[in-house]
Amino acid sequence: MDKRGYYGEFGGAFIPEILSATFDDLVAHFNGIKNDPLFWDSYVDLMSTYSCRATPLTYAENLTNHFGGAKIYIKREDLNHTGAHKANNVMGQGLLVKKMGKTRVIAETGAGQHGVATATMAAKFGFDCTIYMGEVDVKRQRPNVFWMEQMGATVIPVTDGTRILKDAINEAFRDWVTNMETTHYVLGTACGPHPFPEMVSYFQSIIGKEARKQILEREGKLPARVYACVGGGSNAMGIFSGFLPDAGVTCVGVEAAGRGLATGEHASRLCTDDASVGVAQGYKTFFLQDDDGQMKETHSIAAGLDYVGVSPILSQLHVEKKARFESATDEEVIAALKLTMQKEGIIPALESAHAFAGAFKEVGNLPPDQCIIINQSGRGDKDIFTVADAFDDPQWKAFIKEKAGDYRA
Repeated sequence: MDKRGYYGEFGGAFIPEILSATFDDLVAHFNGIKNDPLFWDSYVDLMSTYSCRATPLTYAENLTNHFGGAKIYIKREDLNHTGAHKANNVMGQGLLVKKMGKTRVIAETGAGQHGVATATMAAKFGFDCTIYMGEVDVKRQRPNVFWMEQMGATVIPVTDGTRILKDAINEAFRDWVTNMETTHYVLGTACGPHPFPEMVSYFQSIIGKEARKQILEREGKLPARVYACVGGGSNAMGIFSGFLPDAGVTCVGVEAAGRGLATGEHASRLCTDDASVGVAQGYKTFFLQDDDGQMKETHSIAAGLDYVGVSPILSQLHVEKKARFESATDEEVIAALKLTMQKEGIIPALESAHAFAGAFKEVGNLPPDQCIIINQSGRGDKDIFTVADAFDDPQWKAFIKEKAGDYRA
């Protein structure tokens, strides 16, 4: 990365003039903490006492035997506080907000995990908190909305545009412009204008540091491949960072193929020709956009993966062929989720299940003396309504019908 926040041709900070001073202040404070080893120590201490770090690296023996190839290990970010990797970033940014002396935080959220994590951080540090969430995602992730509100956050449904994640980001930036003196925008993924891609990746690198140490302790060698789902890119950057310097390790990002890449109803940017380089939401990267630069509608069964852009860092890794990107359809994701539950008693989030689906396609072709790591970025209980519908479970339908009757009564 250069001083302007570019990773090759990607990144930068395309921001309105009114935000320039706010971003200069943010860059200065972030540079101060990232060069201070005592800050990292305080961050690790907070995460170890509040958020159950280090998260385990679980050997998936039954899945390994099922596929008959390399050993499968799962990095268990679902056991992080609030149920996903999102806490790593928000707690780090919370410490930064305290140093900046601001009293209010705002955030966008898609699947709701970043929103819950931000609301949790705000409750712990005593900040006012507002969460922007697309109206579509509010409906499909109602349990997470409930928890955000119970922790004191104000959740604002976004009704503009396609009413999903990209629209929530737009609304959060509008809020920040009018409240920048008191407010910090806790951007949830490794996207947006500099320094957010670097900053989010910095805090999420705790995943890769831990995973590298854990696999060496367990196997005495590095994995052949590391898999992570890719929406904006925060969990992927987190675990990839621990292995990118190693030529013998292939980092594989798995995007949302939705109803199929050929249908156009997907959210894949790096493994299709449907995306092109553009500038939006403050940075330059691959976006799913038409010839006029208008953002296309996306689709994924996972609310956290249906974003039109992708981290500029991952875009550069893609161009340099330092990471490989694949995709998984909704159907493949549901199958991978069901298999993981039945074989290991572990429930990945629908986002994470993309990484499992990508790994399951390949692991059987690797020799048994090798191993892989799948980053389970979150737990799947937040997805119970979507998963139950996908499973077409008759008892669940009867339960919902009965509960609806109770409320009508």
